[in-house]
Amino acid sequence: MALFSGDADDAVHAGIAMLHKLAEYNQDRQQSGYLPIRIGIGITVGGPGRMDGTVISDAVNLASRIEGMTKIYGATLLITEHTYSRLRNVSHYALREIDKVKVIGKAQAVTVYEEFDGEAPERIALKRQTLTLFKQGLVHYRSQEFVAAISTFQQVLQQDAADQAAQLYLKRSEYFQQHGVIDGWEGIVALDSK
Repeated sequence: MALFSGDADDAVHAGIAMLHKLAEYNQDRQQSGYLPIRIGIGITVGGPGRMDGTVISDAVNLASRIEGMTKIYGATLLITEHTYSRLRNVSHYALREIDKVKVIGKAQAVTVYEEFDGEAPERIALKRQTLTLFKQGLVHYRSQEFVAAISTFQQVLQQDAADQAAQLYLKRSEYFQQHGVIDGWEGIVALDSK
């Protein structure tokens, strides 16, 4: 988890740099016969009034929840929409929208993005290759077009079987196709634990 009060780009670059250093360290570990270490990073950049205790507490809580989501989606680095909106040029990053979540104690849902520049080159290439399909799958999912979502996420997984986020959305889509959704469903995930 990281909480930054300044520049969003600095925060994201710091996260990517940490992941690159970890990859180097893991190469040494594996050569010594040890298993690699995996981490997940959640970043949110504080807004105006960030020195207020309540704002700090809320931001830390959100960053902690986002960090915990890295395990769910198989991501190494997740950022909030607050961070995304403050990036100077989003086209400089390997980003994809990953979900909309509502954290306990908050009325508004937050959009979460995966930044995957810190992953292995082959993972980056596969996620870039399936980026458009993944976006289409999210649109179908949120529009409750679950048959189309299932087909689209299956196409993603045919190209990248290790995409944990696509696996999750496929399972969700299959479940909702079979069982339906509750009234007022918006495709937002409630995060009630880390």
